[in-house]
Amino acid sequence: MNVDFNKNEDGLVPAIIQDNTTQQVLMQGYMNAEALQKTQDTKLVTFYSRSKQRLWTKGEESGNVLNLVSIKLDCDKDSLLIKVNPQGPTCHKGTDTCWDENNTSTYGFLSNLEATIESRIKAADSEKSYVASLFAKGINKVAQKVGEEAVEVVIEAKDDNDDLFLEESADLLFHYLMLLQAKGFKLDDVVSVLRSRDKK
Repeated sequence: MNVDFNKNEDGLVPAIIQDNTTQQVLMQGYMNAEALQKTQDTKLVTFYSRSKQRLWTKGEESGNVLNLVSIKLDCDKDSLLIKVNPQGPTCHKGTDTCWDENNTSTYGFLSNLEATIESRIKAADSEKSYVASLFAKGINKVAQKVGEEAVEVVIEAKDDNDDLFLEESADLLFHYLMLLQAKGFKLDDVVSVLRSRDKK
């Protein structure tokens, strides 16, 4: 790995730390050549502390170490993306990240949709909300709706109308997210099962 440590006068390059599982950015530190080498040798992320003027392995006092998974160098050869498996919270203030965010997986729009479904369920306004009205009928009705949508997806898959196939697929996914919540689960629970089956 040909890192350009001479680009900055202090011989340091930024190291962005990302959780390998959730993909959340946890923190940013700085490394010199020695810190990078120690990180590679020990598999524990080590920085150069500008305040302490020495190498500093994350978690050396707290025990909240960052277990190395991979290191990538950016196109300008002056910044590192380091994927880790964190052991405990990353920030010295005790939070998951240095931006005071929860280190949980997010799935973009699907996570937003999941949150919307949850809010509709909690509001329980069955007159204004389709989600609330279906939930009010009980889990059997929610499950039945998933079954109906699944059959419609299969039917459309055998035809040539791609628009209808995608519409029915969206309906199936939407109702499946509802069923997950009816059972007390989230999309992340299903992803965890899929991850456990991943044979790399």
